[in-house]
Amino acid sequence: MFLHRQELQFKSTPNKPDAVYARKLQEVLGGQYGEITVAMQYMFQGWNMHTPGKYRDLVFGVASEEIGHVEMLATMIAQLLEKAPLGITEDAVQDDPTVAAVIGGTDVQHAIVAGAGARPVDSNGNPWQGSFITASGNLLADFTANANAEMQGRVQVARLYHMTDDAGVRELLSFLLARDTMHQNMWLAAAAELQEEGAETMPTPGNFPQSKEFTEVSYQYQNFSDGAQASEGRWAKGPSVDGHGEFTYHDGPTTTAPMPPPTHPDSRLYGTTELPNTVEKVAGLAQDKLNKE
Repeated sequence: MFLHRQELQFKSTPNKPDAVYARKLQEVLGGQYGEITVAMQYMFQGWNMHTPGKYRDLVFGVASEEIGHVEMLATMIAQLLEKAPLGITEDAVQDDPTVAAVIGGTDVQHAIVAGAGARPVDSNGNPWQGSFITASGNLLADFTANANAEMQGRVQVARLYHMTDDAGVRELLSFLLARDTMHQNMWLAAAAELQEEGAETMPTPGNFPQSKEFTEVSYQYQNFSDGAQASEGRWAKGPSVDGHGEFTYHDGPTTTAPMPPPTHPDSRLYGTTELPNTVEKVAGLAQDKLNKE
């Protein structure tokens, strides 16, 4: 059940309209690492979670907070668009508002489609996609993905902070930056606690037997570049992060198997092969007669 309270989690009022910045702000609303993504990611992780208790409670609590962030950004975008001019003032383009909007850097669909409102899109107008979310059912994999999403989102909000001098907009971004700081730390803490409790371990999934891996390369850095400095990294020598092996460094090509011969799909898929076309045609007719569907 969801209950909406008609209040904002934090103040979301710009000092002045700015249609160009409203378009930029769409990225952290409807982009790959925007607030819609993290809200839906955390919700689906909660709905799909197999374990009751603190982790499920955590996910649902933060998911609900993120929906509030969606609301704050949508409200801010609408206010940035509220009194923004439809065109720009130069005589050369004023006769064509569409050209004026493109030159001005605004999103014409803010006006045409949304009537001066926010949209579930990124800063280029690409629709938000459900494929952005990660909800695998494995909590260590998911919490690590969550930390990444919060890091990427904070990078984008930090960049947007320097793209405006509007004190009201900066006030909201300052709040979102602070919450991203908490969420990064929170997801990393949750991932660490999962491992401390033995609920999940690295490598993830921890309950897949490593004996079924091709263990000769499980902890081997394979250098597929002509650079040599990767050999100096922590990942090239010493104990592995999961504590189950020792890192080693291998320089040079690691291919060990010849390329298999070309495949021969069903002749009725009409792919070009090294066989003459007439042979492929006869093969297709024979397959039809034999009911090889």
